[in-house]
Amino acid sequence: MSLTPALASPASPVIVTGGASGIGLASAEALASVGRPVALWDIDSAKAAAAAEAIARSHGVAAVGIGIDLRNLDAIEAALAATRQALGAPGGLVHAAGIVDTASLDGITAESWDSGIAIHLRSLAFIVQAIRADLAARQGSAIVTIASINATLGNAVNPIYSAAKGGMLSLVRSLADRLAMDGIRINSVSPGQILTPMLRPTVEALPEGAFERRILLGRLGEPQEVARVVRFLLSDEASYVTASEIVVDGGNISSQRG
Repeated sequence: MSLTPALASPASPVIVTGGASGIGLASAEALASVGRPVALWDIDSAKAAAAAEAIARSHGVAAVGIGIDLRNLDAIEAALAATRQALGAPGGLVHAAGIVDTASLDGITAESWDSGIAIHLRSLAFIVQAIRADLAARQGSAIVTIASINATLGNAVNPIYSAAKGGMLSLVRSLADRLAMDGIRINSVSPGQILTPMLRPTVEALPEGAFERRILLGRLGEPQEVARVVRFLLSDEASYVTASEIVVDGGNISSQRG
């Protein structure tokens, strides 16, 4: 087997949920940088369109921004149809869309529970169901989900987020067993404290160094550092990797209580 670098292979289009910001946007940019067309699915349609335009201009690839609320399962087919029309059938998926709850146990409501589980977990199953035939028709197709170290460590502040991410790890292992029949790989990336728009308010509210003292590398991560791992897993470089979780946390050594 050749050891020629293969980050740009396959060259098929990739859907990126939550693609207008944070890890989703960084992943789309990383993929575009090696020539892969990208469809940015995001609840903020204007932001997704602007980000897609910037990616196309910077990297010379086809890119499209599509507005979608992943809590609405009926919206998946329309978003997929728009993706196919703009880019052709997808050959990859990055599921990075997410929200985070901060009200702990006492703040859980039926609405907040349903919303968090729907966006992180339920939508993953139904998107994969919708695109499975497309992925199966393309050699080297793969899926990467963005989980979290909270899936394993837990966190008193955001139980819905932690539960959804834990469920994601289990769902990925289950889907890997099924998707392998079609030659499709699926893996998870579990970031630690990454400086995204979702984390920034927490960083600004805590004393300086509150996160860093629990990280072996002594700093917060950047979205691009997660995106490079995502790009690897979607490429033929990772052709024998499936049902796996890669932790990208700088060496996080304790729970959120410190």
